[in-house]
Amino acid sequence: MNTVKISKYLSRHLRHQPERLGITLDDAGWVDVDVLLAACDARGFALTRATLDRVVAENDKKRFAFSADGTRIRASQGHTVAVDLDLVEVPPPAVLYHGTNPASVAAILAEGLKPMSRHDVHLSADTETARRVGARRGRPVVFVVRAERMAAAGFVFRRSDNGVWLIPAVPPEYLEPLG
Repeated sequence: MNTVKISKYLSRHLRHQPERLGITLDDAGWVDVDVLLAACDARGFALTRATLDRVVAENDKKRFAFSADGTRIRASQGHTVAVDLDLVEVPPPAVLYHGTNPASVAAILAEGLKPMSRHDVHLSADTETARRVGARRGRPVVFVVRAERMAAAGFVFRRSDNGVWLIPAVPPEYLEPLG
């Protein structure tokens, strides 16, 4: 089975709709691997542990993580369901980046970046990642986020285990399109 298809299936259920798979995430977003595999199998989406291990290890965005003992799995960020990833505040670099599509530029310049249906706005540490994220819906536009200035103004940044920077919102005065 295609690893992209598996990744999308896991994202849908570990980030957005666990109930559709018949699983329950704990407060931190974890579910037992055996429970996940059994639920997938029961719905005709059979996965082996070896395949799951490969998808987690090879996912280019490191969307999923295993617990230290390898018995539980969760999405690294991007949830629309209530979870507490227990991420600590981290001082950001001077700038971060956000990739989007051209249709969103006017709204972003007027209103800033909003989490939409997610808990946080996702930011990248490099332009390449931001371009890749923005390219999901066409030709990407990348914004520079003045993260250090935001932090100095009291905004709190967190970083997920896979390196994605998270913040509740980014006001427009801290944004500029990358030339």
